Amino acid sequence: MTNIEIGLWAFPVLLGMIFLRAPIGLAMLVCGLGGMWLITGSPNMVLSKLKTETYTTFSSYSLSIVPIFLLMGHLAGIGGLSRALFKAAEAWLGHLKGGTAMASVGACAGFGAICGSSLATAATMAQVALPELKRAGYSGGLSTATLAAGGTLGILIPPSVVLVVYATLTEQNIAKLFLAAFVPGLLAALGYMLVIALYVRLYPDQAGRAPRLPFADRLAATVAVWPVILIFVAVVGGIYSGIFTPTEGASVGALGTGLVAWASGQLNWARFRAAIMATASGTAMIFFIVLGAAFFNSFLALSQVPQAISAWVTHQGFAPMTVLFLVLLVYLVLGCVMDSLSMILLSIPIFFPVMLTLDFGMTTEHMAIWFGILVLIVVEVGLITPPVGLNLFVINAMDRDTPIRATWAAVLFFVASDLGRVVVLALFPAITLFLL
Repeated sequence: MTNIEIGLWAFPVLLGMIFLRAPIGLAMLVCGLGGMWLITGSPNMVLSKLKTETYTTFSSYSLSIVPIFLLMGHLAGIGGLSRALFKAAEAWLGHLKGGTAMASVGACAGFGAICGSSLATAATMAQVALPELKRAGYSGGLSTATLAAGGTLGILIPPSVVLVVYATLTEQNIAKLFLAAFVPGLLAALGYMLVIALYVRLYPDQAGRAPRLPFADRLAATVAVWPVILIFVAVVGGIYSGIFTPTEGASVGALGTGLVAWASGQLNWARFRAAIMATASGTAMIFFIVLGAAFFNSFLALSQVPQAISAWVTHQGFAPMTVLFLVLLVYLVLGCVMDSLSMILLSIPIFFPVMLTLDFGMTTEHMAIWFGILVLIVVEVGLITPPVGLNLFVINAMDRDTPIRATWAAVLFFVASDLGRVVVLALFPAITLFLL
């Protein structure tokens, strides 16, 4: 068996282990180590790689940002910032038809700007918004679909943990990736609000209205979210202006959310300890997946599979856009069965070299950033694509009274919005890149 054949056989073995419920980090680690052993025939080399690769992976300065952003998200939840964001958005939009659902999307976008995780955004906002949506007369299907879709904004609107990992894998500037994600993230939020407006007109019995609040109450609710605005401006503005490195900016954000939580009286020692433990647990999970991917990618490099795929695509003479949409289609399918981080770590070392061989009429840096944003959006779509989108099950687990099929039916409108946005951003890269 040739090295390339060994590399190709690794994928069905890996997927088989995942479907047998092996942790994906462990599956990639076992396949990577086993594949290197088969190719080199040297167990000593594999053991040596186990020592050096582990140190090289975890000594990366770029990855130090991950636990800090996770801690920032946990502290923001403790400090009640998610509730403040929802109340502010509801104060201005709640009296409109579909307004409370739109407010949920707006609150998800705001919380995503200080969280960086899709599942965390969905779960946190569901605790706040789901009872309010039900109280306002919204159907269970529309309520859960809205929060599942809104939760995906956590990995697109900067800061984003997945973008940090993509930047590390492709050796791109984290600040530029954050900047490029900003406009697509806003378009996503606006697209979801437009979907809600259309949905409640097609199915008027699926939504109610909250009472219109006096202007003074709206203003008070808006003023209550000043900590979120201040933290976002300090973190993102500091990174973009060069005052902070991304890691320093994340540290400032974590400190800010911690102070807000303490000032609100919600942060005590027990909750702080719980936040630290949750951050440590989340970081360990992410880093183990990163380690497994590092060994699997080293094995793929030895097998020459990425190079063989790149050479095959070049030889076929496919149009660059054809290759791009085929790659995005693969991501859409994978997104239905895998989490976003695992997908990025597994696939980028294969697809990114292929994209580098194609001529999209832009610099390599711009192509890498544009491709990364498109991948992130399609990964986001996979999180809400029936029948197995992960966000759908996270939200549905918090609302057992709503049949999952009702959530699926409503979320298809949001999926259509996402797919349309992917096409627009793919055909017009300037929308993503004009801020750079």
